[in-house]
Amino acid sequence: MNPVWLDDQLWFPDPAGARSDGLVALGGDLSVERLSLAYSRGIFPWTVGPITWWSPDPRGIFELAGLRISRSLRRTLRSGKYTVTRDREFQAVMAACAAPEPGRKGTWISPEFITAYTRLHENGRAHSVECWLDGQLAGGIYGVSVGGLFAGESMFHRAADASKVALVHLFEHLCEQGFKLFDIQMVTGITARMGAVEISRAAYLERLCEAMKSSPAFQPR
Repeated sequence: MNPVWLDDQLWFPDPAGARSDGLVALGGDLSVERLSLAYSRGIFPWTVGPITWWSPDPRGIFELAGLRISRSLRRTLRSGKYTVTRDREFQAVMAACAAPEPGRKGTWISPEFITAYTRLHENGRAHSVECWLDGQLAGGIYGVSVGGLFAGESMFHRAADASKVALVHLFEHLCEQGFKLFDIQMVTGITARMGAVEISRAAYLERLCEAMKSSPAFQPR
C-alpha cells in the first residue's frame, strides 16, 4: 500500500498493510499519546521532516530466554567493575546514543527525538539502563515500555563491554518484572551474536497483541 499522511487525529493504519520496505505512514507528531499508540500497534518513528512511521518485515527481537553471554562478557560481569542503574540519566543516555562515532557522522536520533522521548520518559513510558565506571557514564541503553512490550531503541559504550553489561542487566530486569516481548526492530551483528533473531511482521504483531494484555512495571534503581 502507499503510506498515508497522518492528520491531527490520533490513529494509525494497520501495520499489516505496510509498504514492502516497512513504511506505514508519514506526518503526525511525536506526542506522548501518539508515540504510545504507535508502539502498542507495532509501529515506530525513524525520521523527522517529515516524520516517518515504520513496521519492518522481518522484525528483530530478543527471546527473553535466549540471551547469549560470551565467556569474556561473563568475566566482565563477575569482575564487578561496572555499576548499573536504571532511569538515572535517561537524557544523557539518549544524547550519548546520538553522538558521532568513528566512521559514523551521526544517527537518526535527532534533537526532536531526544525532546520527544524525554517527555515519554517523564510520563513513565521510556526508560534507560546506565552503566558506570569510576563514577562516569560508560555505556547504556534506552527504550520504550508499553504493556508487556519493551522496545529497545539504541545503546552506546565508551568502555569495553559497557553496553553489553547494560543489556544483560536489562534482560534480567525484564524477566524479573514479567515483560513478554523484547523488540529491537532490526538485528545487527552485535545483537545477533548475543542471540537476537528475526521473525515475520505477522508473528511479531500476534505476539505484540498478547504482550499488550499484561502491564509489568519497569522499576527505577
